[in-house]
Amino acid sequence: MLHHLRPAFTLVLLMTALTGLAYPYAVTGIAQAVMPAQANGSTVLQDGKVVGSSLIGQNFTSDRYFWPRPSVTQPDAYNASASTGSNLGPTSKALKDRVQAAVDRLRQSGVSGPLPADAVTASGSGLDPHISPAFARLQVSRIAKARNISDSDLASLVERSIEKPDFGFFGEERVNVLALNMALDRTFPGKA
Repeated sequence: MLHHLRPAFTLVLLMTALTGLAYPYAVTGIAQAVMPAQANGSTVLQDGKVVGSSLIGQNFTSDRYFWPRPSVTQPDAYNASASTGSNLGPTSKALKDRVQAAVDRLRQSGVSGPLPADAVTASGSGLDPHISPAFARLQVSRIAKARNISDSDLASLVERSIEKPDFGFFGEERVNVLALNMALDRTFPGKA
């Protein structure tokens, strides 16, 4: 019996060491060497402190900052450990009510005219860090008023913050809300 168990036990130990230790450490080491920023969560630093990730949105609510698109993660918005879509269909009353609440919030803040879809709907993950340039432009007047700066100065900052499609054709133009809000504080430091 021991003659049959020894090879099986040896193989379990060998495979555990190989696939449970050696392979994960090798992949982690290669990732750290080749692309350390991505391997460490694409963190964003300010004054040496991590303030977020370029891949996960944050829930800015002040009138002095650009707002992200709605998030459906629970219990808090942009909860990275609860990444999920709402799974509500187009005939869902809950979805209609949530979209209407987002529309009402934007209207109360002074936004008028047509709203882009990302202004009132959540992304599939509920964590999208980007908004469309159209949604960013719609927020300029509210933020400029709250910060006592000119609309044109703020609009110029938005235009400089627009990210182009990857490789020139993958995806759409977008604005990273965290990066834009950090640029807003840097560009208008006394106005925050």
